[in-house]
Amino acid sequence: MKPVTGSKRFRFAILLGTLAAMGPLSIDMYLPSFPAIVGAFDTTASFVQISLTACLLGIGLGQLVLGPMSDVHGRKKPLLIGLAVYFVASFLCVIAPTIEFFIAARFMQGFAASAGIVISRAVVRDVYSGRELTKFFALLMLINNLAPILAPIFGGGILAFTDWTGIFAVLSAIGFLLFVVVLWRMDETLPVQMRVPSSISNTLRNFLSLLKNRQFMGFALAQGFIMAGIFAYVAGTPFVYQNIYGVSPQTFSLLFGMNGLGLILGTQTVGRLTSVLSEKQFLEIGLLMSITSGTVLLFAVLLHGPLITIVVPIFFFVASIGVISTSSFSLAMESQGHIAGSASALLGLLPFILGSITAPLVGIAGEETAVPMGVIIFTASLIAVFAYVGLARKTLKEN
Repeated sequence: MKPVTGSKRFRFAILLGTLAAMGPLSIDMYLPSFPAIVGAFDTTASFVQISLTACLLGIGLGQLVLGPMSDVHGRKKPLLIGLAVYFVASFLCVIAPTIEFFIAARFMQGFAASAGIVISRAVVRDVYSGRELTKFFALLMLINNLAPILAPIFGGGILAFTDWTGIFAVLSAIGFLLFVVVLWRMDETLPVQMRVPSSISNTLRNFLSLLKNRQFMGFALAQGFIMAGIFAYVAGTPFVYQNIYGVSPQTFSLLFGMNGLGLILGTQTVGRLTSVLSEKQFLEIGLLMSITSGTVLLFAVLLHGPLITIVVPIFFFVASIGVISTSSFSLAMESQGHIAGSASALLGLLPFILGSITAPLVGIAGEETAVPMGVIIFTASLIAVFAYVGLARKTLKEN
């Protein structure tokens, strides 16, 4: 497919950005309702955090299935199936009678949401390459990054008029609307002659080749561990801000949404200055930002600092994701056009698998301490730096 240009380019980015935002919407929109869900099901904070873990696992595993499927059957058909299942799963969350049923529905919802995440990235690689790939992905991320800003604010706003089930009713409606738009407005971007044979062995061979690629895995692991830190922040801040520092659900939504501005700032800096600095330089700047802010946050929680000493380093940590995700995606995907769906799936799988491990760990010491969150964010940043330096940086120099 020829690159999309002109006014169609922005509309194309809006559609793909909204599809990619299905993950953040599913994760972030219900965060202000965590305490309310605890009361509704008469359960514990850990069980509600498990519902987040279930969604993260669903998103990760779904990409592993739907990414390669899109290499075989094209992008549009698997995407439509995912959107239809998302509509149903979100409604099941509304009518969930028990916390166990709710957790299962959240896994199903996450699995379906992965279609929008993984296939939107593969579509970008179908249409663009080189610096145009980086620039368009930055535009895509600008739209996608509005979700972490708006989702918790919308969630908090919905809670002002109805209970937490209203959030999932809205998500169900979003799934239906996206299904209709994709059905009628989105063209197939992967020609039949470019599709790979349908076989489990071929899919496994593609994944094995990616796992053996030191440069690709360096970028993937760096991004994956940084995102694991982000999911620790996502799971921890509803309780840290509201239980420890006593902020309201609406104030939490504003604080959480403010960090989305950092995401946009980081992403757009890469997109606008890609002709000045290389993707490699941007990635190294982003990793330096993450380890520095993670270190400051760790000291702040160990010393029981005031709210501002938590909010500021978290802002810069989240901002580093905008830099890291944009540059690492472009570097990792550049040489994987022939298996873009599988590469996109693996890039998407690692953050959610790692995040599903870190999310429940933030509550391991109870709801009245932020120390586990600080330790996890610092450790994740440190491992991300080691992964990049040990795997990708050396091969970049060799090339």
